[in-house]
Amino acid sequence: MFEKVLIANRGEIALRIHRACKEMGISTVAVHSTADADAMHVRLADEAVCIGPPASKDSYLNIQAILSAATITGADAIHPGYGFLSENANFAEMVEEHGFTFIGPTPEHIRQMGDKITAKRIAEETGMPIVPGSEGSVDTVEEALKIGEHFGYPVIVKATAGGGGKGMQLVRTAEDMEVNWKMARTEALAAFGNADVYIEKFLTHPRHIEIQVLCDTHGNAVHVGERDCSLQRRNQKVLEEAPSPALNEAQRNKIGETVADAMRKMKYRGVGTVEFLYENGEFFFIEMNTRLQVEHPISEMISGLDLAREQIRVASGAPLGMTQDDIKFNGHSIECRINAEDPENFMPCPGQITDYHAPGGLSVRVDSALYTGYKVPPHYDSMIAKLIVHGANRNECLMRLRRALGEYVIGGIKSSIPLHQKLLENQDFINGDYDIKWLEKFVGLED
Repeated sequence: MFEKVLIANRGEIALRIHRACKEMGISTVAVHSTADADAMHVRLADEAVCIGPPASKDSYLNIQAILSAATITGADAIHPGYGFLSENANFAEMVEEHGFTFIGPTPEHIRQMGDKITAKRIAEETGMPIVPGSEGSVDTVEEALKIGEHFGYPVIVKATAGGGGKGMQLVRTAEDMEVNWKMARTEALAAFGNADVYIEKFLTHPRHIEIQVLCDTHGNAVHVGERDCSLQRRNQKVLEEAPSPALNEAQRNKIGETVADAMRKMKYRGVGTVEFLYENGEFFFIEMNTRLQVEHPISEMISGLDLAREQIRVASGAPLGMTQDDIKFNGHSIECRINAEDPENFMPCPGQITDYHAPGGLSVRVDSALYTGYKVPPHYDSMIAKLIVHGANRNECLMRLRRALGEYVIGGIKSSIPLHQKLLENQDFINGDYDIKWLEKFVGLED
């Protein structure tokens, strides 16, 4: 097992990884920008190294500075968390080349799953259902029009190197294709440095269902159930729950084992999440995230597993400590992403926390690095906390979540807590009757 792990991230995920390491007897190294000098993960880590100014490109994306910090502190391994460099294959390669262990998949798997066309091909080859669409990148308008005619409109143009909703354009008619195809390519080039796009059939009212997997270096793979992440705004998840209200036990067991079997065929290592669109009883692969997900706590709550701990264990070469039969799912869990933003217009609201009180009680968990007096910097993602609750069933979970949101105090800035409270009063949400476009209608952002 590792003696010292450098955590190449910030905020609540850096704190989450720190806690997992400490419970395993592993020393931690925090890296931070000058804007994060007073951050909670910096205060609690055994060692801390400043790696640059506030801008991400000069600090948390500064590979040379991170590797230097690992060298001078004598770290054994580097955990990338999520975001930043977590799915950067070049970074993973450089970590390994400098003699450290990368706590994540192989660079090859990161690279393969990071390219949407390659990922789709591998998914099909390993037995996962895919969305009908182009076989590769679509390089001309003429080719795009032929594909649209073949599959029927609407279709969606997506960046091959994409993610987070960037480089995506919905095309409802053939007349819209040229403008939207060009726009998707322009966005893709700006966001990812790669203008390549592909086209898929657009599903009208799908849900977003993802499967959590855990794999070791000995050929073993298990799934940790599904998460329903359909409540999204501008392709960004807002609230997630596990299990999905839309699936029955037979469906979740079938898709879970299909994904676990695909991971065995791929010889995948570590944790990962395979994402699907689900409509009319059918699943369609869309992408795989080769890292720990923001919403991993709800899988932990229903399974009793510590996914961060297991991720570290398998990275050290240890075999999985369980089989699929050992994983028993219990109850229901929901996670609310709490952002430092105006709940009405969603504008970011950084600033100083004047009052802070986290809710507690049975089966209530808060993953956050906030404290009274902390200054939320304007330089990074606006998510500042995750409120996770568990109940014996979905109704109990909803009641507990309503109570916990009422207790949560974040003073000095605006937050998205009121949005979640509003959601919990809506009958469609209470009934579990929603899809990936429902939230945008609910908040008045529908195109």
